[in-house]
Amino acid sequence: MEVLGTAALAGLVLALLWIYHVRNRRKVNLAPGPAGLPLLGNLLQLDKRAPFKTMLKLSERYGPVMTVYLGRQRTLVLVGYDAVKEALVEQADDFTGRGPIPFLVKVTRGYGLAISNGERWRQLRRFTLTSLRDFGMGRKGMEQWIQEESRHLVARMEGTKSRPFDPTFYVSCAVSNVICCLVFGQRFTYDDAYFLGLLKIISNALAFMSSPWGQLYNVFPWLMERLPGAQHATFASIDRLRDFITGKIDEHRETMDPGSPRDYIDSFLNRLDQDKDSAGTEFHYDNLVSTVLNLFLAGTETTSSTIRFALSVFIKHPDVQGHMQEEIDSVIGRDRCPNMEDRKSLPFTDAAVHEVQRLLDIVPMGIPHYANEDISFRGYTVPKGTLILPLLHSVLKEERNWETPWAFNPQHFLDNGNFKKNPAFMPFSAGKRACVGESLARMELFLFLVSLLQRFSFSCPGGPDSINLSPEYSSFANLPRNYQIIATPR
Repeated sequence: MEVLGTAALAGLVLALLWIYHVRNRRKVNLAPGPAGLPLLGNLLQLDKRAPFKTMLKLSERYGPVMTVYLGRQRTLVLVGYDAVKEALVEQADDFTGRGPIPFLVKVTRGYGLAISNGERWRQLRRFTLTSLRDFGMGRKGMEQWIQEESRHLVARMEGTKSRPFDPTFYVSCAVSNVICCLVFGQRFTYDDAYFLGLLKIISNALAFMSSPWGQLYNVFPWLMERLPGAQHATFASIDRLRDFITGKIDEHRETMDPGSPRDYIDSFLNRLDQDKDSAGTEFHYDNLVSTVLNLFLAGTETTSSTIRFALSVFIKHPDVQGHMQEEIDSVIGRDRCPNMEDRKSLPFTDAAVHEVQRLLDIVPMGIPHYANEDISFRGYTVPKGTLILPLLHSVLKEERNWETPWAFNPQHFLDNGNFKKNPAFMPFSAGKRACVGESLARMELFLFLVSLLQRFSFSCPGGPDSINLSPEYSSFANLPRNYQIIATPR
């Protein structure tokens, strides 16, 4: 009897809280959205493997600006090019906040560029963009590093002797080495067991975050911390990555020349020393460790996943692969190393690389933004503390902007054989919180893929029909499936 009484009281409290929530919702004129449950909100309505699909469906009823509840977290969902552009570009100052994603807060211990806001974000972003440009992002120096790394990647694939192999770690090594050159001032061999272990950690971390279990952690971190599960092993492994980074920082401290910085860490350490007596500085050790961790994590897996997906697409569409190779042969040949100047003479290849990114749609819900203050948007109130999801999936697959949004079609980026831009191409998001490494990623994708197609024809043991381009995980990132592929020298 006592148990029943306690349960009834708990139910009454929850019901009263929900009534208060509904009345408060009307009072502040929130964007419309589906009714939810106390504590759980709309979670039970969402596709646990691909929540963005449910949100897209809900928008058909509630419109392009709607409110959903992820547990107790009020969330504004922006659907379609117009709504996303209006928020992130036209009202950029209002929407620069970054959501406190529990998984990333735990990984970064609350520091670094990725989840920062306000003055910390401004200082770290400005410094990071400047430093990466100084060390070659978008410039000739970085292009040469990628060209050099592409030669190592080609050599590894030649070593497979046309036998089936999993390209995952070869591609991850190549992409990660570019980041390592920028951040650590060095590259690692593809046989370095410790380096391969770190890449495995990065891959597993993104897979966990993109799984339903990882999304559950982001909604109920206080509960997941107390339950057994993969989250504990994931965080423990990321601590190994943190130890690696702190070790590299210690090495830099011992060997750096303040007058001649070698890489991002040297530059940050210089600034840290310059600002050590400044009260308002964000240049301190914790921000250095977590920002390097941000760059290492984000700069490795997203680009390498896109390259792996591109290879699957080219195997699935051998006609496209052949067309790209004919164009590459006519402009570059098979011996000269490609460079970024070649891109304007390779319109079909450039279009195909863009279309790979559009179709993969790697972060379908975008990286969450956050209302640091009350925001007025399209006549609605977005209260302080609201999570904001710019549904990039809805932009990259919007029917009015793409002729065949669900199919691979390089013609989306071509006009009478010439490359054409499309403003709805937003794989890196848009506005002031767009991906800090966008220009680097674009360069890597073009140079690596052209180098590979220049030297190999790609196939797989099961033939084109065995390739499934739908993602393996989709809760946070659309991660492509792994396949054994065959690289046949041309």
